[in-house]
Amino acid sequence: MESKLNVLVVLTDQQRWDTAGCYGNPMDLTPNLDQMAERGVRFEYAFTPQPVCGPARASLQTGKYATSVGVWKNHIPLPQGEKTLAHHFKEAGYKVGYIGKWHLSALGEKPVPPRLRGGYDFWEAADTLEYTSHPYDTVLFDAEGKELKVPGYRVDALTERAIRFLKQNRERPFFLFLSYIEPHQQNDWNRFVAPEGYAEKYANPYVPPDLKAFPGDWFQHLPDYYGMVARIDECLGKLLWSLEELGLSDRTIVVFTSDHGCHFRTRNTEYKRSCHESSIRIPLVVQGPGFEGPRVIRELVSLVDLPPTLLDAVAIPVPSAMQGKSLMPLVRGEDSGWQNEVLVQISEYLVGRAIRTPRWKYCVFAPDKDGGKDPSSKRYVERHLYDLAADPYELVNLIGRREYRQVAEELREGLRRLMVAAGEEESEILEAKYYP
Repeated sequence: MESKLNVLVVLTDQQRWDTAGCYGNPMDLTPNLDQMAERGVRFEYAFTPQPVCGPARASLQTGKYATSVGVWKNHIPLPQGEKTLAHHFKEAGYKVGYIGKWHLSALGEKPVPPRLRGGYDFWEAADTLEYTSHPYDTVLFDAEGKELKVPGYRVDALTERAIRFLKQNRERPFFLFLSYIEPHQQNDWNRFVAPEGYAEKYANPYVPPDLKAFPGDWFQHLPDYYGMVARIDECLGKLLWSLEELGLSDRTIVVFTSDHGCHFRTRNTEYKRSCHESSIRIPLVVQGPGFEGPRVIRELVSLVDLPPTLLDAVAIPVPSAMQGKSLMPLVRGEDSGWQNEVLVQISEYLVGRAIRTPRWKYCVFAPDKDGGKDPSSKRYVERHLYDLAADPYELVNLIGRREYRQVAEELREGLRRLMVAAGEEESEILEAKYYP
């Protein structure tokens, strides 16, 4: 029997952190994730480095910021020269597998050829799963590029394929990346789709205060959204039980997280791509060897930190090219001098940058740039400032107020420093002259 630790990453799509009971949701949607948090480590303040699917996934595969990788918006393929988690684990002797949504080949509904799979060998995936399939019509492609139809609700279908992988690879170390599309909306239907009967179960839902303050379309979609979250958690329970049944629990690290959140059109005209907590804050819970709990990490961390963390956790050397930092010192309780702030890059809706600190949120944008055409700018203008201690739901924008000028200046310099550290050129940030 191999002594190396296995790794299973479970990634959801567009799941807010506050859908989980262990993060304060009162609806009992996630009993399995909550139990996972009791057994392991919960990161209280985890954030995406880019609140849109492709760029977030590029960071999660490479440990680099989206602009550094070059995948700064959707529909840009991951460069073939980039080393991913799959490459590093494979070089260490692991069986590497990917199941579900990829969104890093820019091929849409076409099968992803081996050269664009980021080094993954076992492959049952689709580039844009929301276009190749529907909630009860799951269509993937196998390693030969052949269409693979799996019956049942889409979350169930991917889960069954993952359990099949676990059974087939129980005798050797594996790294499996399971990427659900839920609770993302079904794009061509322009709606969120829960399993049959689940939206009715959550027809009178808890409404987070940041949503309740704005119109958006949360009132229409929350019951389905919560139903999708509940079904994901049920499938997480099946995965965890399968690991137990196969005798793999004691030597498998399990990660549960999401690529970004969802603001239900309360902050702009779509569902994410903003600096707000609803867009950028995500769940991150890890259990397994080295992540025993219950333990809560309150430092601010980013998805870009997850790749070096996973390599560090299984004693694979962390390459210097990775821009994220291993979270293992925080997990071990060491005084690591952690830089308690995160950088967020925003694209497509606009060209924006934000810094999140324990108390403050500060965001700038480039008014003369196109978010779908320009990855960055040499000139930004202040747009948002929130005091999260006094205003956790970001209802009062303080930018431009004279009494917060010194705070804004300090955050401006902090943001510029983070941008340069992420590989961006130095930029000018102009002061907001009025209260928006």
